[in-house]
Amino acid sequence: MFQSNLFQGKTALVTGGGSGIGLEIARQLLQYGAEVFIASRKAERLEQGMAVLQPLGAVHSYQLDIREPEQIVGLADLIAEKSGKLDILVNNAGGQFPSLAEDISPKGWQAYMTQAMAKRFFFPQNQGVVTNIVVNNFRGLPGMAHTGAARAGVSNLTQSLAVEWALKGVRINCVAPGIIQSSGLENYPAELVTGIAKHIPMKRLGSTEEVAALVLFLASPMAAYMTGETIYMDGGARLWGDIWQYEGR
Repeated sequence: MFQSNLFQGKTALVTGGGSGIGLEIARQLLQYGAEVFIASRKAERLEQGMAVLQPLGAVHSYQLDIREPEQIVGLADLIAEKSGKLDILVNNAGGQFPSLAEDISPKGWQAYMTQAMAKRFFFPQNQGVVTNIVVNNFRGLPGMAHTGAARAGVSNLTQSLAVEWALKGVRINCVAPGIIQSSGLENYPAELVTGIAKHIPMKRLGSTEEVAALVLFLASPMAAYMTGETIYMDGGARLWGDIWQYEGR
């Protein structure tokens, strides 16, 4: 389905692109011809990601905190300097972590990226594609209320922007992964992850390659009539079983 030149001449930005799902998305975009920018808060992850990606094509990195608007402007300046345009934005950064709602700091609720890139690139170009990586919060997310609330907000925002920006040539969708075998699992205690596959109808965890393939499909011309959607990729987990055994305190 994907041709080798599918994204030839396209420029993509993947936040959180130094590891896990973001790194695989960036790898596949390069594989199909895109010029790729990756951004991450941690320099070490960027270095590790660039070591994987540089042999594959034109790739650039930028260290930033997505919660700091002035740093996002700096990233936009770099993209304008190096490429002159942006066609694809994948909002992947902002990994979830276990915490009760009363323990979350104010910064745990903050993030900003889409508006800045749309105003700088997509609107003047009259075209652009955004994919937001959210989470399977189909039945809420006890024990990670900040993540559930934020990602549900992103899904709802996606629906609103899909309508507001349709005539500006911008498509925007969400991918909601379930439990994926990636570096993101390092944020969870081992006892929380052990045996989790038995609660998933397919009896296995998802892969970063599977998530990336869906993201590329949504960014491609094959999905040109899709916007405002949230697509679950969770092995059916949202329909059956309790992934997180919340006991309270």
